[in-house]
Amino acid sequence: MTTEEATAYAPEQPARLLWAQHAPEVYKAMVRLDAAARQGLDPKLLELVKIRASQLNHCAFCLDMHTKDALAAGESVERIIQLGAWEESKHFYTEKELAALALTEAVTVLTDGFVTDEVYEHAAKHFEEPELAQLIAAITVINAWNRFGVTCRMVPGHYEAGQHR
Repeated sequence: MTTEEATAYAPEQPARLLWAQHAPEVYKAMVRLDAAARQGLDPKLLELVKIRASQLNHCAFCLDMHTKDALAAGESVERIIQLGAWEESKHFYTEKELAALALTEAVTVLTDGFVTDEVYEHAAKHFEEPELAQLIAAITVINAWNRFGVTCRMVPGHYEAGQHR
């Protein structure tokens, strides 16, 4: 990048707090929880869910991480781009993925204070109970990561696919 190009962009803001350094036991527990939550889930589906939750939570750091991991897992750019409007572009996704995305939105936003029976039952139709339990855990974990990322203003752009936390 030339000096002229570098000055055309807004400056990178530093993180507010390097929380993992100051709460290392919490960070280690989160990493273990994340690893446990991902077990048995399709890696591409998992990344779609993580991207969508991160979009809803405005977590730039997690968006950077999970779009790169999704691409590395073989996900298409087109499907990643369409996630922001998945309800208008359902034909890009399988019924199972659509159920997972609807559940992700319901768990992430909780606007009505609960996950509706309709959303839950739709997910339950596409996932066996053990896989559904793992999916709910994965959605919950990415929401926790998002809250750390947004609150501490973790800086996006430096993650390399496969690094994980």
